[in-house]
Amino acid sequence: MNPQVPFNGLGMSLGTLSRLSKAQTRSISAENPTGAKGQGGMATEGTTAAFARELGQGWKLSPSISIAGDTTAVLADIDGPGAIQRIWITTHPEHWRRLLLRFYWDGEDAPSVEVPLGDFFCCGWCERTNVNSLPVAVNPAGGFNCYWEMPFHTHARVTIENLSPDAVENLFYQIDYTLTDVHKDCATFHAQWRRSNPVPYMDVHTLLDGVQGWGHYVGTYLAWGSNNNGWWGEGEVKFYLDGDTDWPTICGTGTEDYFGGAWCFEQPEGRYATYSTPFLGLPQIIMPDGLWRSQQRFGMYRWHVMDPVRFERDLRVTVQALGWRSALNGQRRFLPLQDDIASTAFWYQAEPHAPFPQAPTFNQVEVI
Repeated sequence: MNPQVPFNGLGMSLGTLSRLSKAQTRSISAENPTGAKGQGGMATEGTTAAFARELGQGWKLSPSISIAGDTTAVLADIDGPGAIQRIWITTHPEHWRRLLLRFYWDGEDAPSVEVPLGDFFCCGWCERTNVNSLPVAVNPAGGFNCYWEMPFHTHARVTIENLSPDAVENLFYQIDYTLTDVHKDCATFHAQWRRSNPVPYMDVHTLLDGVQGWGHYVGTYLAWGSNNNGWWGEGEVKFYLDGDTDWPTICGTGTEDYFGGAWCFEQPEGRYATYSTPFLGLPQIIMPDGLWRSQQRFGMYRWHVMDPVRFERDLRVTVQALGWRSALNGQRRFLPLQDDIASTAFWYQAEPHAPFPQAPTFNQVEVI
């Protein structure tokens, strides 16, 4: 057998699973914060040390971390080349919007990912729901899993900031990665969060703007809070590519259409239907309860895994908030809505990337 196996262990699928590779598997967690070989489970103190006091070292002394208020913790600091292949993380739902994830690639000072924890995993409303998609899976009860492949050429750094003044107790996490050669044509992973609360009247919500460089758009998550009665999803999703100004190259036909649904996501009995598939989903529907919950809220995703939106110079993405007015003289009319829309846009691009908007504050991410 030739010991010089060319396969670098990336681009994994069932079709590549049998191939040998010289890639080295590593994993970072609170039990091995550096991911070093043969260094796991060595803690002598940690968040559960009191529970293991009769068992001693090696018996689950440090499975999680705590993050003081208004501080940032480093989850991973990895010398490459290599790629993050899977992330698992969990904490109490009340923390999902107050924790801000950041990823830095190849020594850059500015993050390529800057997203609240829950929104990154399609759970922007700080309430548990299950997601059954290919790159993101959320399992009972609040187990966040991410399979986006995240290559880096020299270095990767992952941090999480506690935006609130109160400590976050018991953040559990595991970051699985491989150390291997990375092809020069591998772009780095990016994600950005934006919120319009509310969307200005007769304006649009911008998911992404100011992106410069060569890359491809791979996904959208929306946490949509409806501030009106009636249907809210007539608005079109538009992609402005490579110099488009007034008019986009890609213009969809409606919000539910973009997310792969139809006819208001409605079931025959007149209710919304949830669904969660490998690339498209409306997994979360939060309904009024007749007392304190006054509005409908929705969580939906669309992954462009089989149909990435490619750009060479620049990219802007928007969505309209559009519903219906009451009929006037028998004629229906559209109603521009002023809803609460928080979006997470996912894309790959060659570095360097353009600066992101100013990071949100604790009050700006709050579920209201």
